[in-house]
Amino acid sequence: MSDSDYFEFGIAHDRRYTLEHLWLQLIDEKEGTVKIGISEFLRADYGDIVRVILPHGQDTSEFILEEDSESDDDEEEKTTPRNSASTTDRIDIGDLLVTVRTIDDRVLINSPFPCKVLELNGEVEDNVDLANDDAYGDGWFMIVKPHEFDEDQFLDQNEYLEYISEL
Repeated sequence: MSDSDYFEFGIAHDRRYTLEHLWLQLIDEKEGTVKIGISEFLRADYGDIVRVILPHGQDTSEFILEEDSESDDDEEEKTTPRNSASTTDRIDIGDLLVTVRTIDDRVLINSPFPCKVLELNGEVEDNVDLANDDAYGDGWFMIVKPHEFDEDQFLDQNEYLEYISEL
C-alpha cells in the first residue's frame, strides 16, 4: 500500500461504539435519548461514503394491507418531513438501521438495541460530505429513544481502538 492508501481517522472520546462502527452519544439522560452516527473508521476501512440511507417509516407504506390503511392517512404520512420521524418508527434489535454506500461497497448496519426513532438527519442523506468530513458533528444520522440503553454494553474509546486494531 502506498501512503495515499491510508486515511487518518479520529475517535471521539465522549461516545460509545458498536462492533458495526456506530457511535452512540447519550444526549439527554433524563429522557434517555441517544444520538447515533458512524465512526470515521468506516470511511478509513471502506473508502469515501457516497450515499447514506436512513430508515423512513413511510417507506413501508406500500406493504400495509389495504384494510389497515386509509388513503387520507397514507397521503399525510408520505409528506412527513425528512428531518422528523413518525411516532410509529420503531426499530427492533437487529433490524436494519442505516445503509452506507461507499465507492466499492454497501454496508448494512443493524440496530444494536430496540428503539423509537425521534429525529432523522436528512441533511446527511442530501450531503454525504457531512458523514465523510464531520462524522462526529453534523454528520450524525439520527436521534433515538432506546427501550433499554446500558452504555456499559458498548465499547468506550479505548476498547474501540483495541477492537479496530485487531481487524
